[in-house]
Amino acid sequence: MSDPKDPTPPGGGEPPEDAPKDVPEPVPAWKAILRGMGPTGLGLKIGAPVLALLISLGITMILLRVTGADPISSIQSMIDYGTTENSLVDIVNRATRYYLSAVAVAIGFRMALLNIGVDGQYRIAAFLAAALGGAITLPAPFGQLLVIVAAMVVGGLWAAIAGVLKVTRGVSEVLSTIMLNAIATGVIAYLLNDKRLAEVRPGSNNVATAQIPESGRVGSLNGFLSSLGLDLPGDVYGLLPLAIIVGIVFWVVINYTRFGFDLKVSGLSASAAQASGVNARRMIVYTMVASGVVAGLIGMPELLGASYEYSLNFPAGLGFTGITVALLGRNHPAGIALAALLFAFLDQTSDVLQEVDVPKEIVGVMQGVVVLTVVIVYELVRRWEIRLQQRAVAAELATGHDLARGAAGSAS
Repeated sequence: MSDPKDPTPPGGGEPPEDAPKDVPEPVPAWKAILRGMGPTGLGLKIGAPVLALLISLGITMILLRVTGADPISSIQSMIDYGTTENSLVDIVNRATRYYLSAVAVAIGFRMALLNIGVDGQYRIAAFLAAALGGAITLPAPFGQLLVIVAAMVVGGLWAAIAGVLKVTRGVSEVLSTIMLNAIATGVIAYLLNDKRLAEVRPGSNNVATAQIPESGRVGSLNGFLSSLGLDLPGDVYGLLPLAIIVGIVFWVVINYTRFGFDLKVSGLSASAAQASGVNARRMIVYTMVASGVVAGLIGMPELLGASYEYSLNFPAGLGFTGITVALLGRNHPAGIALAALLFAFLDQTSDVLQEVDVPKEIVGVMQGVVVLTVVIVYELVRRWEIRLQQRAVAAELATGHDLARGAAGSAS
């Protein structure tokens, strides 16, 4: 018996010209979630996230009420504090790091690869790049380029280890990247020593690499923003435009290049990729390297724009935040940007909750609720839309004519 969802004639051959061609192929839920697949209709694309955010807001208010706090006043306090000028600067700077981290994760997600090692990749890349930048003095812009390129190379090479292990020995990238995170932590702890690549800061117990000279630093964007009439009290990362460029390049490469096509096909089906001439094993390594290269950039805004050294106080954990931001943003550059701003806002306003007797840890719960709600709603809406399309196909085949074409004709 033939499948009613298959437009191919029973005797074989090509499907009829009027057969529907836009029915999504079944994709496992975990792959659909990782690859950011969701509804295709414009109304559902807008309605799904709005519904998810409303649900998550309702759950958050219930959680706040359970803790004994007034949900309305708590959220109002967060909004008031998060919209001050100082907070806005910090939110933008946090979001810049979160955005780069999420894009690095999203590159792997597009191929259904779980690069859990972004955290280790960016930390070891930032550390070695900081040590190199502090040891060599070059005129601008070569000093900045040296540090940035070094970080990209180190991040790509560190991620390549997991890719090579997967295609040669069959080691899951989840296990290998988790172990590489631990190895990166150990390597940094060993080298971040006053007898090796670091020095003790006078008057403190902090250990850091040599400071990057003035010629190797990136100035803030405040001068440019002032020319636009925006006078901000704090310094906005000068590498914010770099994060924007990374997002644009990511979107163009994934959607409009052969590499992006090969990456997505390999993620959907290695056998189908092989049949179409794509080396799926090689694409795994290439994808991991590309993810690691972007991961190497995560620490650059902070290193070249604020700290100018890698110390014990250098931001950690950004790679894991990038996973949740990428899931929330559906692996889309615009969605990732909004998700990064939302997470940065929640992190920035967590301290003010203590003033209204709410534990700041509730923010972590809020972030988890938002991500889970968005992921679940998107997946449910995606499945619902696929069922509707499959029913339409079955109806067209049963009646022997194209219902969509007939509806269009009657409308005209």
